[in-house]
Amino acid sequence: MVRRVASMLEAPFIKVEATKYTEVGYVGRDVESIIHDLVEETVARLHDRRLAEVQTKAEQRATDRLVDYVVAQAEAGSLKSSTGRTPVRLPLSIRSAHATASGGSEEVKTELDGASRRRIGRLLRTEKLDDAMIEIEITPEIEPYDSYWEYGPPESGEMFHEAPPLPMPRPRPRSRVVCIRDAKRILTREEANKLIDFDAVVDESLERVEEGGMVFIDELDKVGGRGQENGADVSGEGVQRDLLPIVEGSVVMTRYGPVSTHHLLFVAAGSFTRVKPSDLIPELQGRFPLRVELDALTKADLEAILVQPENSLCTQYQALLSTEGVTLEFSPDGIDEMAEMAATCNRRIEDIGARRLAPILEQVLEEVSFGAPDLSGTTVRIDREFVRERTASIVANDDLNRFIL
Repeated sequence: MVRRVASMLEAPFIKVEATKYTEVGYVGRDVESIIHDLVEETVARLHDRRLAEVQTKAEQRATDRLVDYVVAQAEAGSLKSSTGRTPVRLPLSIRSAHATASGGSEEVKTELDGASRRRIGRLLRTEKLDDAMIEIEITPEIEPYDSYWEYGPPESGEMFHEAPPLPMPRPRPRSRVVCIRDAKRILTREEANKLIDFDAVVDESLERVEEGGMVFIDELDKVGGRGQENGADVSGEGVQRDLLPIVEGSVVMTRYGPVSTHHLLFVAAGSFTRVKPSDLIPELQGRFPLRVELDALTKADLEAILVQPENSLCTQYQALLSTEGVTLEFSPDGIDEMAEMAATCNRRIEDIGARRLAPILEQVLEEVSFGAPDLSGTTVRIDREFVRERTASIVANDDLNRFIL
């Protein structure tokens, strides 16, 4: 739900699990890496968006560079087919101009008129030369934000001021022989990066994180409970105390600069089956003043989950079996029966919500899935009787139900 809200608002969002973090001094990630990951995700997303905006211009510039490579290597006879043996000849008229070098010797300089360049560009765009092998000069691709590590990525918990800055060497251009299809992609990416002001991307990303960032902390109940002195939860209370300053509002140093967490929205969740929210340390409870308890899914909710989402479970099975030529039809009473079965199992055994639907569908369609090659060209209708016939014995037996459904 939080992810959906964030996407509607186009707000920076990250989901983390509290169990990944441990108290400082133990092996594990520091809680400040939550903000690091949020910033990294925001910068990467915004950078990809900027790349898409300049894609057309980058493709044109890449085509211009590729035309120069194609002409030079075609005239030299080094433009080969995909087999690497047959030279590729271009049916173009190329005029030659004489130029005098400083030493007095005469050299021939190949020039290409505008019409010829346009014809080569059309050949490249129509993919008629895609399989030809060409040698291009490229700069080893390094994501622009990698250069923001002044002296390499810090270890977990290491601050930036703990090591002296070292200059990061710039990669040298190198030659590479690739097919023209790959050359288009490589050169387009290189030209797109040149068209983007990455410093502006970083500045905008930091502003978006500070003003509208959302952090969803899942499994908070797993670090709950106090008074633990040993076992896997020994650092649970320490994680809670480490979360306090970030949730309350502090400044976290990232490789792009300081980030204030004062205006970030933090949402935490947990099943709280073994501990209660009151088992969290009081200071952390006070940082989450709004608490919401979710109601169990009803039969109507489970029916909607089965059919309404774009990639619902029913749609997925229909697409899966269509690859074998089997048409799968779900009748309304079949959907109703599976939803009723899921709701009943949640009440009788353990309420695991919509996760119950997946094993029920797997059990109902087990025979059809394994026998699909023999059913090619047929239509299988999933109605109430079909569902009951394959699950009645399991639903009636709580022991089987517990381990299968």
